[in-house]
Amino acid sequence: MAMVRGGEAQLTQNFYRVQCPNVELIVRQAVTKKMSQTFVTVPATLRLFFHDCFVEGCDASILIQSTKGDTEKDASDNLSLAGDGFDTVIKAKQAVEAACPGVVSCADILAIAARDVVLMSGGPNFSVELGRRDGLVSHRWRVPGNLPTPELSFNLLSWIFRKNNLSVTDMTALSGAHTIGFAHCNRFASRLYSFNATHKVDPSLNPTYARQLMQACPRNVDPRVAISMDPQTPNVFDNAYYRELVNGRGIFSSDQVLFGNPISKPIVKNFSVNPQSFTSAFSQAMIRLGRVGVKTGNNGEIRRDCSRFN
Repeated sequence: MAMVRGGEAQLTQNFYRVQCPNVELIVRQAVTKKMSQTFVTVPATLRLFFHDCFVEGCDASILIQSTKGDTEKDASDNLSLAGDGFDTVIKAKQAVEAACPGVVSCADILAIAARDVVLMSGGPNFSVELGRRDGLVSHRWRVPGNLPTPELSFNLLSWIFRKNNLSVTDMTALSGAHTIGFAHCNRFASRLYSFNATHKVDPSLNPTYARQLMQACPRNVDPRVAISMDPQTPNVFDNAYYRELVNGRGIFSSDQVLFGNPISKPIVKNFSVNPQSFTSAFSQAMIRLGRVGVKTGNNGEIRRDCSRFN
């Protein structure tokens, strides 16, 4: 915790004003170009930021590649991270290196890119604190138990967020990132076909929606099949996710429990009818998430290549 607090104090919005004043513009241009090639850039980059920060902190440890298959990105919970997220950071890093070699960390580039994809898909704009350094460790075995996963109960979810200094409001707001992107059938099939001894289908799931999901995801479907998490506006960052939860149409049980639990239920209801309330809470939660476990000062390094240690 001391490291987190120490890190928080040293992140600043204008960290690169002398050494790389145009860093945010350069990253924005790279993200814009990547988004013009595929919308998957948006959910992929945002999810990459989340998965990075929850393991070892926001230090770009998720980006490290190894021929041995023993880094964070090789963990089973990270195998579904879309390559377009990694590619966004790599392209942005190359552009930044051309302008300011050896100055800007991969961790900061990922944080800026995550904000940019939210903004460019209709979400809020917020200032990104900078000054993170890139981590020096990335282990596959460090991932299990540290990521919020689709089947978790409210108590386990809130514990994972709380140990990262994030409140229930932060957790509920960050879950709203599921307004964009898609889910693989195998991550929620148990809610449709084998929920528990009493109910085959999860009773918290809207029955009409459950039938639609069964059509899209029949038993033993190809595990690569994925469907939009927000069926109404899948490519717009908005508050539709919360309206879906109110109607029993959360795709993961970890989504629907936010409406089922009395602590988070009023927050979900508020966000479902107050888009400004959601975007404000989301912006604040992203800033707080960006402070988790950061390395600053002499900790870590500025990687030349985001996929390998210097």
